[in-house]
Amino acid sequence: MYEGIRHLDAVFLGIIQGLTEFLPVSSSGHLAILQNLLGYDRPELLFDVALHLGTLLSVCIYFRADLLNMFQEASEFVTGIFRGEAGLKDIKSRPAAHLMMMVLIGTIPTGLIGIMFRSQLEGLFASVTMTGIALIFTGSFLLISRYIGESEKNTDMVTLFSAICVGTAQGIAIIPGISRSGITIICGLLCGLSRDLSARFSFILSIPAIIAAMLLQLYSEKLTWTVLLPLLAGFVSSALIGLMALRILMNMVRKGKLFFFSPYCWALGLLAVCLGIMR
Repeated sequence: MYEGIRHLDAVFLGIIQGLTEFLPVSSSGHLAILQNLLGYDRPELLFDVALHLGTLLSVCIYFRADLLNMFQEASEFVTGIFRGEAGLKDIKSRPAAHLMMMVLIGTIPTGLIGIMFRSQLEGLFASVTMTGIALIFTGSFLLISRYIGESEKNTDMVTLFSAICVGTAQGIAIIPGISRSGITIICGLLCGLSRDLSARFSFILSIPAIIAAMLLQLYSEKLTWTVLLPLLAGFVSSALIGLMALRILMNMVRKGKLFFFSPYCWALGLLAVCLGIMR
């Protein structure tokens, strides 16, 4: 299965993954199209997980302060509960611990969608036409962000409702061509979250999802020594480029410029549909 992945291909796909994972243009859509053009029979799912692990490292580095605060406050809060010094209703007084709880809650619908519809969604990775249609949808959805302004009504705390909605959106983004970052950030904005919080919650929420996908693939796929070097090459390149792309994306979110990517998604989507019809 993996013999067809050359080292240069792995680095190239890692760069594409790093650039597109955080920009709202669907990394899975780009990889599905590029891997098809490079002559693979179907996308390498374990290799795709390795690339996502590289961008996962980027998320952990960029949001290291948030993650550290989340673990510290969550540990203190749980300790307080066991000692009888605090209750669940007191968690809102600890913003970082509250954010961690919302991440756990948001992960539930993502996991349910992945478990219940995994085989059907994985089948879509072989269809360039379906990827193109999904990219066109992504471009249209991104256009919505143009009409969502920052106001005093925006909240700086993730609610139960917004966590479930964003988690569901993340599950839907398993479909190649649907931008995970784009659909989750805009979903958060529609739920009333501030731009900065919506982006932070979107990327932190991706951490357990990517880890779960990795464990699932490691369980279902057999690793051999022949695949480790291309996996490592893709991982390193996606991590380095991903960190750069993440900085760019966060600045664009704060400025409300996500809709700038709509024309690109439409153009790439139309190209993919044409490619699918020709084949």
